[in-house]
Amino acid sequence: MNWLGVVSRDHVRRGVALGIAQIGHGGRAGVARMAPGDVLVYYSPRATLGDGTPLRAFTAIGVVDDGEPWQADEGGSRAWRRRVVYDRGAVEVPLDDLRHRLELTAAPHWGHRLRRGLVPLSDHDAVVVRSAMTPS
Repeated sequence: MNWLGVVSRDHVRRGVALGIAQIGHGGRAGVARMAPGDVLVYYSPRATLGDGTPLRAFTAIGVVDDGEPWQADEGGSRAWRRRVVYDRGAVEVPLDDLRHRLELTAAPHWGHRLRRGLVPLSDHDAVVVRSAMTPS
């Protein structure tokens, strides 16, 4: 299964550095839907949560690692997480560079789906995004 997580770039970078996924403001539902071996692509509508400056780019890609979701305890924050092995060589790719090739953006009102924070991503779209993010 492939997933598209919608998260600000600063939070994506922190997750990549820690080797974890955290979706939907730390709720359990998103990470519980993922299984080991699933592909996770992050799309960041903004660079920073709450910042009005749009980014609209794919910012990380990885594979969900073995193990179950767990609840982190970081002094007041009890976010649910899952281990992910990220492709550290992946480059950020603007959505506009791929929009014309994606099934996701071909659907009417496709942006409304992203408000869920985690949406299934077709195999086709996962290949298109991976190819763009990991040039040889």
